[in-house]
Amino acid sequence: MAVGQGQKAFLLVDSESSVDAKHATGQPDAWKPWEHFHRQANKSCSKPASASDKDCHVMVQVMESWFLTDKETLAAFFGQGFRSHSLPAQSSVEAVGKDAVYRGLENASHSCKTKACYGKGPHSFKVLALLAPAKLCSASPWAKGFIDTVTTRVAG
Repeated sequence: MAVGQGQKAFLLVDSESSVDAKHATGQPDAWKPWEHFHRQANKSCSKPASASDKDCHVMVQVMESWFLTDKETLAAFFGQGFRSHSLPAQSSVEAVGKDAVYRGLENASHSCKTKACYGKGPHSFKVLALLAPAKLCSASPWAKGFIDTVTTRVAG
């Protein structure tokens, strides 16, 4: 994703698995997201020579994990019949497995009267656009780091 003419680009990608604590210890400036991707079996995301760790941002295991940070918005979006209690409980939104997230969204939305059961195509980006950034940032250090980077680079 490019952030402006003449500025460096950065990458935002699902982690696809839990990020090892050794890659996310201390302050965000010390995090090593490229190391996380390098350790994955598919090694599909190698660090470009000109990139730094500040250019790579992890979006939890799957984007839908971010939805768990704002259950009120999710319930309002799906409307009557949405069952928030079916969503996975989490102490860390970044630790919830992708299967649990998808299963939870399906179970929570399958009895909705106003919308169909959750589907990535018809719903994901509509829900994402409605999330409260403050809730997201307080629940996800990686999201806060990403939003801080975007804000700084766009303003800067």
